[in-house]
Amino acid sequence: MSDPLSPRALRLQSELRKASPQSFADRLLEFLQEKGGSRYDEAVTQLEHGLQAAWLARQAGANASLVVAALLHDLGHLLMDEFEGRSDFLSNDLLHERIATSFLEAYMPQEVLDAIRLHVPAKRYLCSVDPSYLNHLSPASRRSFALQGGVMSDHERRSIEAEPFLDSALQLRRWDDLAKIAGKAVPAPQAYHADLMEVRLLA
Repeated sequence: MSDPLSPRALRLQSELRKASPQSFADRLLEFLQEKGGSRYDEAVTQLEHGLQAAWLARQAGANASLVVAALLHDLGHLLMDEFEGRSDFLSNDLLHERIATSFLEAYMPQEVLDAIRLHVPAKRYLCSVDPSYLNHLSPASRRSFALQGGVMSDHERRSIEAEPFLDSALQLRRWDDLAKIAGKAVPAPQAYHADLMEVRLLA
């Protein structure tokens, strides 16, 4: 099986292995700005979506780990170049949350990793315990909900409820679903440089 990471993502991986906390934050923000211009949906780009989610987290008074998780929760899409180099992302679940978690595992504390890893099943969980939640999702998110498994079984619900950072993942999921407003003014990527440095030091 070929490596799911794009050539640019593999270069980033090599750079991060040797990076100081400051350089780590620099390189990640550069990558987001370089690759984040692809469309997330009809309303926003990947970068706009991540910045809106991070700003919602900050406005809610979230800690640095959750702010960073909100900023990077869809990093896996960019690492795989799903929206540029792949034709299968619309018809297959490429597990972007697992790609991002694996990529960040050596550099981030567990709350960041688990919030990112669980943000996809968190949508399924919210729709399972509150069916009305599905009505508030964007068309693209409703399509991916079905692709990712739809309503959870009782076993799946019990399993996710045992996760220590489920509450963090549910918070992230709600911000994720709100962070799709065309033209919304939010702080630039550099506003999260200090948060990235802080969580890097916590790992």
